[in-house]
Amino acid sequence: MALAAAFLASTSGAWAAQCVDVQVPDRVQLQGAVLPLNGLAVRRATILKVKVYVAALYVPRRTADPRTIIHSSRPFELDLSFVRGVGAKAIRNAFDEGFAKSSEGSAALRPRIATLDAWIEDIRAGERMSFIGIPGRGVEFRFAGRPKGILEGEDFSRALLAIWLGEHPPNPELKTGLLGGACS
Repeated sequence: MALAAAFLASTSGAWAAQCVDVQVPDRVQLQGAVLPLNGLAVRRATILKVKVYVAALYVPRRTADPRTIIHSSRPFELDLSFVRGVGAKAIRNAFDEGFAKSSEGSAALRPRIATLDAWIEDIRAGERMSFIGIPGRGVEFRFAGRPKGILEGEDFSRALLAIWLGEHPPNPELKTGLLGGACS
């Protein structure tokens, strides 16, 4: 866990943007580097377009090219700030569906997806989950401010980012916003 602690992000004091009453910092510090906010967006679910969370993506260099972010071996942070409570089962189902679409159901990812699923709990409005990309290692997962562990592998990191930035994001506005478009 000492290694994981070295990679934890700490926010700067400046607020860059607000989306659905969620304020996000303009940058985070990760591995001694400052990562600027690339974009933020709202995850909407169901036919009623219910607001679920605000996603904020931080990368070393801003870009609107999803492939550059997905295939980079540089650090990143993806924060999901929930604006409503969501049960663990619904979150697990959403991640399982997202991984199936982003990685074509890769069998090699299944054990790590199962580990992520095991770490998921019910989440309340105002709580956050974070994914912190650690180059050469994988992705650290933090749930409601608590470190849960590291999901090893660059393949996992790419599949995770592709959930939001790949060909089949949960909603198109989410991908657009994370790539620097307007939060809607």
